[in-house]
Amino acid sequence: MPKINGNEIRPGNVLEHNGGLWAAVKVDHVKPGKGGAFAQVELRNLRNGSKLNERFRSVDKVEQVRREMRDMQFLYETDGVLTFMDTESYEQYELSAELLGERRPFLQDGMTIHVEFYDTEALNARLPQKVTCTIAETEPVVNGQTAAKSFKPAVLDNGIRLQVPPFVGPGEAIVVNTESMEYSERA
Repeated sequence: MPKINGNEIRPGNVLEHNGGLWAAVKVDHVKPGKGGAFAQVELRNLRNGSKLNERFRSVDKVEQVRREMRDMQFLYETDGVLTFMDTESYEQYELSAELLGERRPFLQDGMTIHVEFYDTEALNARLPQKVTCTIAETEPVVNGQTAAKSFKPAVLDNGIRLQVPPFVGPGEAIVVNTESMEYSERA
């Protein structure tokens, strides 16, 4: 694995540090009036989700982990284990549903996601940025409510609750941003 200087760490880098794999979430470069410059880095453990704040000076060497991104198609779920097929090699992989976290309900049959691997271990999974869902239930429109920008609560067919504009009703298909978990547009 290549080693980089402490001042070369950027958000999104994955580092091997203290015997674990850590993703740099936030990096602040600090130049105090006295002493040498350093990078204050907020790290998140990719295996257990814990957080750590570390200082790296420019002379400190850290190992940057090389990751491999693969496109995988969702096949089915069994007891909290998601089965995917690699779209290039057609191999099947079983991954924990916890890998997707709170965005798990947006995963749909046949959907292609991006999975980040380190050797044979899946570190992270990203859904498409926008997903089409159907509104299962919402409140009826109240007259005069459309004068100002307002939203009303709604429940999607996958059980997720979010705010939608007043003109959207039950049974309508909408596009949801999976990163912010907010209404984007009508489908």
